[in-house]
Amino acid sequence: MNTVAKIDISRRYQGVEITKYNGETYTPESLSTFVAQHICNRFDFTHREKISILDPSVGDGELSLALLRTIPRNYKGKIELFAFDTNMMALEQARKRIANTFPNCTLHFENRDFLQFAVEGDCEPDLLSLGEGTDKPSFDLIIANPPYVRTQIMGAYEAQRLAAAFGLAGRVDLYQAFLLAMTKVLSPNGAAGFIVSNRFMTTKGGGTLRALLHSTLTLREVWDLGDTKLFSAAVLPAVIVANGLGHTKEDSVAFTSIYETDGNAEIKVGDPIEALAHTGVIATADGRQFLVKTGVLNSSGDTDAVWRIATVSGDAWMATVQKNTWRTFGHLGKIRVGVKTCADKIFIRHDWEAATDGKLPELLRPLTTHHGAGRYHATVPKKVRHILYPHQVVDGKRSAIDVEKHENAKAYLEKHRGTLEGRTYVIESGRKWYELWVPQDPSAWSAPKLVFRDISERPTFWLDLSGSIVNGDCYWLTTAKESETDLLWLAVAIANSTFIEVFYDHRFNNKLYAGRRRFITQYVEQFPLPDPTTPLSLSIIERAKAIYHANHSPSVESMEQEVDALVWEAFGVSREKSSG
Repeated sequence: MNTVAKIDISRRYQGVEITKYNGETYTPESLSTFVAQHICNRFDFTHREKISILDPSVGDGELSLALLRTIPRNYKGKIELFAFDTNMMALEQARKRIANTFPNCTLHFENRDFLQFAVEGDCEPDLLSLGEGTDKPSFDLIIANPPYVRTQIMGAYEAQRLAAAFGLAGRVDLYQAFLLAMTKVLSPNGAAGFIVSNRFMTTKGGGTLRALLHSTLTLREVWDLGDTKLFSAAVLPAVIVANGLGHTKEDSVAFTSIYETDGNAEIKVGDPIEALAHTGVIATADGRQFLVKTGVLNSSGDTDAVWRIATVSGDAWMATVQKNTWRTFGHLGKIRVGVKTCADKIFIRHDWEAATDGKLPELLRPLTTHHGAGRYHATVPKKVRHILYPHQVVDGKRSAIDVEKHENAKAYLEKHRGTLEGRTYVIESGRKWYELWVPQDPSAWSAPKLVFRDISERPTFWLDLSGSIVNGDCYWLTTAKESETDLLWLAVAIANSTFIEVFYDHRFNNKLYAGRRRFITQYVEQFPLPDPTTPLSLSIIERAKAIYHANHSPSVESMEQEVDALVWEAFGVSREKSSG
């Protein structure tokens, strides 16, 4: 029996609405049927006198009903359904629905947390009997839409306990623990289908989970359902279908992705689930259009590598890009997030004159935020913000500025001393009460910087030559040597190109709603750079500078189009042949 302390998910969400509290997002009938069919396609029903089914978060019972409906009609053996849910009302509703529709199915319904059962082995005698002589139950079929509850709602303490129990790392979501708990109780010859958030497939923190799924399951099929909006909650779902480890692993795992797109639809179907049977641009009855891609799960690299779709044409495209890649953005320097004050209302203002009766603090510095985001060149926000920045570098080390030497700054900070000292973690880390929590390197701000937003429809990267400080809502990059500044001009052109959008989708495929992409460190550091000494690259650099100095004038659009074409040429690929 696992000695991990009991995991209690029932008491930690005060003030959170009930659906977030429990992670409850019930599954639509069409998706339930889709998952059930693919589970049954992967299971051999012949010569079985009994089948045990697990639904660890049964909700209203839609998934279990779909699976029971999909079991072949010629199967005459006994069927037992084991269902868990912490919501008693939902559990009773599910029990009635299933009992009325399948009166011959033996039901075992548990009003408790499945994780307690899976982690602690806390189970009834009838569950133990499923283990065939062992103290570990196993199930032939598992179908699940586990609760999706993020760390910030769960609480750090509970997240750490789950991580320890299941060997997870990074930001832990409740569904990740459920996934691994289900792998522990899936029969070696069983089949399972899971509906989860697609987030773990592409984030750095999801690497541990990806590796564990490779080692604990025989993966068969993966669907990235992207921005199909199948659920009312703002979660981008994915479906995983797998067998237990008693099955022989196949050379490849089927992978399908579907994301909303523009373009001319080739086929019209009822809904996104029906669209999954096709490839290309597919229209749905509600007027949306989706790009459906089919291929295999990328198997290159380590088992914790990002899960992306691999196709013959897409891999050939990436091979050509790699051949023409000199270095990556990560080689230019470390990509950092901007400063974090943990007291923005005090340190960051647009009304300093009024807030200080004209006695401006001496330590004010211009601040770059997402409000001034622009391509190539920052824009002027409606409210220009400055930050009180009490940090410097002395003898190569960062230190706090002595505010005793700055009368106005001292007076302002003293006025807010109570609030600032409330940030006990700052003081406990050996810092002065008026310091920023994450000030970054004060000596780096004066250097030219490549700055970019986290989430945007189009790539939004710009050069900052003003020496401003970058806020924590943006990322920034500067080169180690001043002589390498031209590489930043090359980088800003690459980063703002349509080429990088296609590269991103081939390499990471982490889109959010409405085509938005996440531009975070782990992706941007892998963006490619062509050889900067070639005539093409030198032309790109000079044109990028011209766009910057044109500063959003009407001529910029045509100038960007010219640079865009040169970027594609620099990597040896054609925009017209990039959709694979």
